[in-house]
Amino acid sequence: MAPAATPSKPRKTPVQARSINTVEVILQACVQVLLDGGLARLTTTRVAQRAGTSVGSLYQYFPDKQSLLAAALERHLTQVIAAVEGACARAKGKTAAAMAATVVDAFVSAKFVDHPASRALYAVAAEVSGALVVEQMTQRSQRALCDMLATASDRTYSNLAEVGFVLSTAAVGPVQALLASNASLKSVRAIQQQLTLMMCAYLKTTGTTRRAAKRRT
Repeated sequence: MAPAATPSKPRKTPVQARSINTVEVILQACVQVLLDGGLARLTTTRVAQRAGTSVGSLYQYFPDKQSLLAAALERHLTQVIAAVEGACARAKGKTAAAMAATVVDAFVSAKFVDHPASRALYAVAAEVSGALVVEQMTQRSQRALCDMLATASDRTYSNLAEVGFVLSTAAVGPVQALLASNASLKSVRAIQQQLTLMMCAYLKTTGTTRRAAKRRT
C-alpha cells in the first residue's frame, strides 16, 4: 500500500499581528468561496478577490490551492479540538456521566456553530490528504480525554488510552452523517442526547467504581 500523501504546507508562517490577520481573512474567504461554488470553482484568484487582497499576497503564504484548502481544514479542526480540550479541562473532577455530557455538547456545538462550513470542509478532506491532520487532532483529543478521565470522581479506568480512543472517535461518524444530511437543529439535539447516553453507558461499563477499586488495593 502506498503511503498517504503529505498535504501541501503553507509557504511561510505568519508571526506579526498584521500577517496573522491577513491569513485569517484569506482562510475565511477560502471557506466562503468553497460554499459559493464548490471545490470545482475554487481558485486562488477567487479567494484573493473575496479576501480583498492580491494573488501575490496570497501566494506569500499559500503556494497553491491544495495548501490553502489544507490550512482551512486544519483551522476548522483546530477550533473543534480546542473546544473539546476546553470542555475536558472544565469537566475534571466531575462524574463520568457529567464528563460525557460536557464533551459531547462541546464537540457537537463546535461542529454545528457553522455547519455549512463544517460540511464543505469535510467534503474536501480527501482532496487535501486531510487524514494526517485528522490523525494529529484525534491524538490531541485523546490526550485531553485521558487527562480528564483520570480525575473522574466516581470511576477509575485501567485502560485510559483505549477508552480515550473510543470516546474521541465514537461521535465522529454520527456527526458527519448529520452534517452530510443537512439535519435540522432538532435532529442534531436529539442525536446529541443519544450520543451522551451511549458514552455514559460505555464509561459506566468499562470503568470501575472508586470504592471497588479501593477495596482491591
